[in-house]
Amino acid sequence: MSAHRDYLFDLGMELKQIAQQARRERDAAAEGSRDRLFHEGRLLAFHRVISLMQQQAEGLGIPLADLRLEDIVPDRDLT
Repeated sequence: MSAHRDYLFDLGMELKQIAQQARRERDAAAEGSRDRLFHEGRLLAFHRVISLMQQQAEGLGIPLADLRLEDIVPDRDLT
């Protein structure tokens, strides 16, 4: 594997894990609290980033498995 491929392989997993943690933190925050609003915004940002990575990869013919993003659906998992 090239350095670029290794980088993207690791980056996809890191982003996915951080995004999943952001969802857990959002879900744990009290409804209507400042913490909840902060975590909702953070989760929305991860939704956008992961969606964009997936769309670009698919457009370029890069399998999502190469980014380790094949098992996350932003509209399901990051909302």
